[in-house]
Amino acid sequence: MEEAKGLKKPVKLKHELAEFLGETELPRTDITKKLWDYIKANQLQTKTENGKPENAGKFIVADAKLLPIFKNTKSTSKSGKLTDFTNLQEGQTIDMMQMAAVVGANIE
Repeated sequence: MEEAKGLKKPVKLKHELAEFLGETELPRTDITKKLWDYIKANQLQTKTENGKPENAGKFIVADAKLLPIFKNTKSTSKSGKLTDFTNLQEGQTIDMMQMAAVVGANIE
């Protein structure tokens, strides 16, 4: 069998994400898909920053289950922009464009 590469290659999940997904290793593509499945199933999207969940929009509301995963995120992008959710509170939001940073922060 050909070894999976790139985004399809399984990566080791940090504790919080592993607990949330019930897996210890998954490809990045599956991690992102499972997070989105959860967000959609629980209607955790909103159109406004820190708005109430309304099942649509570009912001993701941190509920009690997502919060520990989001709080692991503290990274600087290539352009030098800092993404720091270490002080995020339940009910606050992140921009959906920051999901890649969240996934990156939660894998070994």
